[in-house]
Parts: sequence; structure tokens; C-alpha cells
Amino acid sequence: MCGIVGYVGSKNAQEVIVGGLRRLEYRGYDSAGVALVPSAGELVSAKKAGKLANLEAVLDEVGLPAAHVGIGHTRWATHGAPNDVNAHPHLAPTGKVAVVHNGIIENFLELREELENNGYEFLSETDSETVAFLLEQQLAITPDLTEATRVVCERLEGAFTLVIASADNPDVVVGARRNSPLVVGLGDGENFLGSDVAAFIEHTKTAVELGQDQIVTLSADGISVIGFDGSEAETKTYTVDWDVSAAEKGGYDWFMVKEIHEQPTAIADTLLGRQDASGRLQLDEMRLSDGELREVDKIIIVAAGTSFYAGMVAKYAIEHWTRIPCEVELASEFRYRDPILNRNTLIVTISQSGETMDTLMAIRYAKEQRSQVLSICNTNGSTIPRESDAVIYTHAGPEIAVASTKGFLSQVLACYLLALYLAQVKGVKYLDEIGQILDQLHQIPAAVEKVLEQGEAMASLAEELKDSKSFIFLGRHVGYPVALEGALKLKELAYLHAEGFAAGELKHGPIAVIDQGTPVFTIVPPRARDQLQEKIVSNIQEVRARGAFTIALVEEGDDSVLPFADRVIRLPKVASILQPLVSAVPLQIFACELATRLGHDVDQPRNLAKSVTVE
Repeated sequence: MCGIVGYVGSKNAQEVIVGGLRRLEYRGYDSAGVALVPSAGELVSAKKAGKLANLEAVLDEVGLPAAHVGIGHTRWATHGAPNDVNAHPHLAPTGKVAVVHNGIIENFLELREELENNGYEFLSETDSETVAFLLEQQLAITPDLTEATRVVCERLEGAFTLVIASADNPDVVVGARRNSPLVVGLGDGENFLGSDVAAFIEHTKTAVELGQDQIVTLSADGISVIGFDGSEAETKTYTVDWDVSAAEKGGYDWFMVKEIHEQPTAIADTLLGRQDASGRLQLDEMRLSDGELREVDKIIIVAAGTSFYAGMVAKYAIEHWTRIPCEVELASEFRYRDPILNRNTLIVTISQSGETMDTLMAIRYAKEQRSQVLSICNTNGSTIPRESDAVIYTHAGPEIAVASTKGFLSQVLACYLLALYLAQVKGVKYLDEIGQILDQLHQIPAAVEKVLEQGEAMASLAEELKDSKSFIFLGRHVGYPVALEGALKLKELAYLHAEGFAAGELKHGPIAVIDQGTPVFTIVPPRARDQLQEKIVSNIQEVRARGAFTIALVEEGDDSVLPFADRVIRLPKVASILQPLVSAVPLQIFACELATRLGHDVDQPRNLAKSVTVE
């Protein structure tokens, strides 16, 4: 995915755009660029490979002329290496049209060949440059930028967001979207475009959702929106419920550290307002009726990455509390295996950004099969909630760091809420039983605060293990997805080999990788699950006998692992099925601390972007 900003108004466009790109840099940091329209007939641009600071240095050096109209981009590379030439914006040969692009133009090779046959010479390796050339060609026939954009969009295949500036249309910026995020910010005498609201939150909290296959024309006085077919389109305005301070580091060295420490608040906010006056559980945008939910006889959770591991936790809770069969599927695999779906299958999708392309395509496939879709999401107005039949918003606030932390915990919590709601609707749990579990969930923020107090101990452990090259994470029951998530965090941030396993699978192959000194993290089930606890203590003994350095995450008061653990990380006592909400936190801290000691950029790990908006 990439970060995109557009601006028309009275302010210094370069300052507005660079400020927006700074808040969007988590979306891509391979290169960055801007294009400005200082006056009619004039367009200027600058771009540079690497992080935004590199572009800012160029802008300080070249001093682009002042302008009130412009566009900007920060790139996560798909087509072409991350270098100066492939950076956005891409200009048409005359230099009068500039395009920034997020997504993939799937038929760009065909279009590129056509343009080359017409005498166009390409400078970059990108699919995006093709759009700039097509626009220049179309503007010679249709001088109006909006109409030219519409005609070009009809020729493009794939997923894309385009934002365009033109020297010959100096008072407007035009944006278009298909299967890729773009949102409008409405100001007073100024208007904005952005990949998400962080691009313009410093200037306005009033936003407009753009639908599928829509084109927006932005001027200082207002906006107009049409469909790709040219018809006038309806829009929906909403208010953003967080401010710019939520997107700043707040005194922490890294956004990730800030977000780890925001987890108690994120959990508390996600729990707010979930019960009515009678004590019944209520969900904010549950647009599926009780009757429809009572007919559900199978649930399939579809997600990717960290969200997939949240879904794995959800499976345990849903089946335990509702007795409805539940499967968990990788979004990228789901529709390609021809799954068996019908009207009584509930598809639950999980996505922090609400723009994950594989997940979005899974939703569309499921709806074609007449299944109902409920999404769990953190981003109001994003595409996935809009295309779902119901939504549970997590209210975690913006998550800027690429590696998800509070996103994971709030998703797990939302999954618990869904499971309890289904149990309530189906009548398999009494209200007082649901109330008791909700009371336990309300105690989780304090429990997470307690875990955060162990930050120094995790930093010390990271220092001790900073020369290790391979890590193993073990878990059973709900501890298994936590082990997978702990390994993922270490891979994402420290670029080290790390694997998570179901502990019972050790003797089926994985134990062969244990060597002298191999760090093995084990999530020990609470004592309430005696049988599982005994088995995992046995697993710890097995790896220690083969030279492993054992680290046990175990609840307070449980000393059963002390003879076999080289290090013990204490977890607050919580209900067994809720343990992921506390056991994931020390693994987040450890990964962050180890990556910092290895000199890595914790917020922007190499090769990764916050949300994958292409398949």
C-alpha cells in the first residue's frame, strides 16, 4: 500500500502535503514525492527514494514555488525497484499532468505496449506511469480533467487509487478509486484527499466516504463525486473521533512502544457501551437480525497476518460459548479453494485497516454465495465495513506502527464480544453468565497495566538474547495462536528466524531444530486447565533436556515450571480463555526491545507496509 495526499485551498500546499505524508509514512517508505500547481500552465515536482526525510532535504534544497494546489505520495514498491525514477508522482511527457497511485494496474503491460507504439517513451518500471501517459493522451481530446480521468479509468483493470493534478486544470485535484482506499476531508475554503484520515486530521475532522468506482473532483469551494459511468454519486459524511495528538508519539521513542502502552485504553474503549440498561449485550452496527443469527450453523473467520491469529483465538471462544462450528481461513487462500458456503454460513472478517485486499475479495466472494458477512475493524468508513452486513468496531484509535499490537488485542476482544452476543441470541448462555464474563473482560485493562510494569525485565531479557539467531515459541489451546503471534512479531521487527508451534507437535518434527542455547518461549496455560498445564510442563522439560534456553510465561502463583525454566515471566491471573489478552503483551515488548538493540527501525520494518491493499 502507499500513502496519498491531495490538497486544494488557501494554505501552503507543500506544507500541508508533507505534513500529511509524515502521518502516512507507515503506509510505505520506499520513496516519496510531491507535485504542485503554482499557477495556470505550470506544474512542478520533486521526489526521492528512501524515507520522507530524504524528500524534505530535496525540497529544502530546490525550493519549489509556493502553491495552493498539490498532491503527494509515499511509496511501498510493487512494480519497479524503490529508486528515484520509480518514485511518485509520475509526470506525462509534457510535464503538465502528475499522477500518484496506490494499487496495481493489472493490464498495464498491454496499455504500455499501445502507448509505446504511439511513440511514448517510458522512464520508469512502474505501472503508474502508464496512467499519466494515458491521461495526457486523453486530455488532448477531452480537456476537462474529471472527464479525462473517467475515460481513462474505464480502461484500467485491477485495484487502484489515483490522485491527479494538471497544469491546465489549476484549480482542482481529481481522485479516483477502485478496490483501494481514498477518503475526502472537508474544510473551510479548503478540501483534502488522503489514503486515510490521518492525512488531513490536523486540519479537519469532517470526512466523506468514497464508494467503489467513484471519481471525486476537489476544489477550494467544494467537491463533486461521480461514478465511473459518469452518473452523479451519493456520498456519506462522518466525523473522525480522534485528533492529531493520537497520531503523534507522545514522548515515546517509537509509535509501537506508545501503542503497546495504549492497550489498556484500547481494550477499555472497545468495551464501552456494550450493555444496555437491562444488562443485555449490544453491538454498535449489528445490522443482522436475531432471526438471521439464529439460523447460523457454521462460522468461517477470514483474515490475514496478525488478524488471522486473532481469529484463531476467536475459534476457541466461539465454539466454547456458542457450540457453533467455527473454521479459520487465510484470506489469500479462502476463495481459491472453492469453500462450501450457504445462507446459514456467517463469514467473519478481521482487518485493522478495513482495506486488506485479500480480505475484501473474500467478502465479495462470500456475498456472491449468499452468505452473511460481519466484519471486525478499527477504521470507520473503510471499504470492508461498508461492504459487510454488520460491523464490530474496535475503537482502538489509530495504529501507526507497522507491526500490530493494540490492533491484535482489540480484535481478540471484539471476537469475544461477538461470541458472547451469538450465545445470547441463540440462548445457549444466561444473561448472568454473559455478565460475569463481561465483568472479567472489564478487569483486563488493569491486568495489562500490570504486565506493562515488566517492561524493564523484558528489556533485560532482550539484551541477554540479542546474539541469538533462532527463536521458538510454544503454546497450547489459546496459547498456540499467541505463540504464532509472538514469532511473527520477532520476524517482523528483528528479521530473525522465529517459529511458533502447538507444543504437542514438538515430537512430530520441530524438536529437531532445538540446539544448545536456542531460546524457547512457552505460554503456560493457567492452573485451571490442569491437564494442559501438565503436558506443557513436560514440553518444557523436553526442550531443556536438549539444551534450550527456556522462558516460561506463567500466571502468578504457579510455581510448577520453576525447576525447568531459565527465566519466568509472570502473568496476572485471568480466565483461561482470556489469557491471550495478557500473554501476548510481553512478547510484543520483547520483540520491540530486541529489534531496537539490533539497530532496526521498529515502526517501519523493512519490506513491510501497514496494510496490504493489493493481492
